[in-house]
Amino acid sequence: MKMRKTLCLILAAVMMLTLAACGDSEGKGKSSDLKIGCIMLGDETEGYTAAHINGIKAAAEELGLSDKLVWKYKVDESSACYDAAVDLVGQGCNIIFSNSYGHQTYMVQAAQEYPDVTFVAMTGDFAAICGLSNFKNAFTHVYESRYVSGVAAGMKLQELLTDGTLSAEKQPSSFDGDGNVKIGYVGAYPYAEVVSGYTAFFLGIRSIVPNVVMEVQYTNSWFDIDKEGAAAESLIADGCVIIGQHADSTGAPAATQKLLDNGTICYSVGYNIDMRETAPTAALTSATNNWKVYYKHAMECMVNGTELEADWAEGYNQDAVAITALSDSCAAGTAEKIAEVEAALKNGTLHVFDTDTFTVGGAKVTTAECDMSFMDWAANKAIYQGETVEAIKDGYFSESTFRSAPYFQLRIDGITENN
Repeated sequence: MKMRKTLCLILAAVMMLTLAACGDSEGKGKSSDLKIGCIMLGDETEGYTAAHINGIKAAAEELGLSDKLVWKYKVDESSACYDAAVDLVGQGCNIIFSNSYGHQTYMVQAAQEYPDVTFVAMTGDFAAICGLSNFKNAFTHVYESRYVSGVAAGMKLQELLTDGTLSAEKQPSSFDGDGNVKIGYVGAYPYAEVVSGYTAFFLGIRSIVPNVVMEVQYTNSWFDIDKEGAAAESLIADGCVIIGQHADSTGAPAATQKLLDNGTICYSVGYNIDMRETAPTAALTSATNNWKVYYKHAMECMVNGTELEADWAEGYNQDAVAITALSDSCAAGTAEKIAEVEAALKNGTLHVFDTDTFTVGGAKVTTAECDMSFMDWAANKAIYQGETVEAIKDGYFSESTFRSAPYFQLRIDGITENN
């Protein structure tokens, strides 16, 4: 009897060990089979790409996948992207990320040819309508962090007005004929992503200082230090006191710092990275993305055999966006105000594009139909046909919910554009 009981215990133990071994083997097998390709527009020296690189590395390290990364740096928005993707497939990659919008059409070309590989075009806009189950898009609600960075800028602007440092009498060129303070923005292209971002930034500032107007200067390049610096200088020469940016270099903050050092009242809000090293006293903060959140999610899905969403976009609710550290130049009380605004964004009591906070052509916006089709504008036809959706709901423009990429293209009152 005792021997039979002992034998049963031994058999039970063997079965438990076998099951555990099978579970470990299955998990390790999936991880060991995973190889991750990364196609980057730039490298660590360019802020936007650096943020992606850091996010990928952080996600991979947390999941024990650091040795599974294969990198392609400085890949143009051209057929070079397709060539890089094909090479990564040849190296055994079963998921491939690209980090620039201009990579998208080349990524889908590769996805058509290699249906067993998952391709993710970050910031893209037609994964859900192209008919390919192995092609995905992802972005963040970066417009939320741009709004928050605008709040920080608004707090500084209010401080300058309150203490008399800035006034229409002392700096008449910094005010328009109606007494509004001038602010500026360096934008890359007149795309929805940029329009959404600069509008959010403007609304963030205006939530603190209502009487502002903003001038947008386009560079027609995502990364050009000289053009971005020149655009910032032009805006400041026109009287702009705060310079925001949706451009990837340190050109605008550097130009702002130089002019501040020479006695001009001007401050900078950057993008992607902390700009304090470039602009120690001019930089206030930067809007940024926490790309690790998405990359970790995507890698976990691959390891677990879970299907990735065609479109993924999250914001403060998932800590996918943020602002960088506030500089010493920020106004007193900024940190407390920022915490209040971020909490409201997280719990959904604050919506960036609340239609009570802006007008278009002097009127409140009550409808905004957005076509989700991917267009060939030269031929004026849809390459991929999407639905037309109503973006205004519950009193606000619902950005990045019908697809991950922004589609806010309203030109609201108070903002002018210069190409």
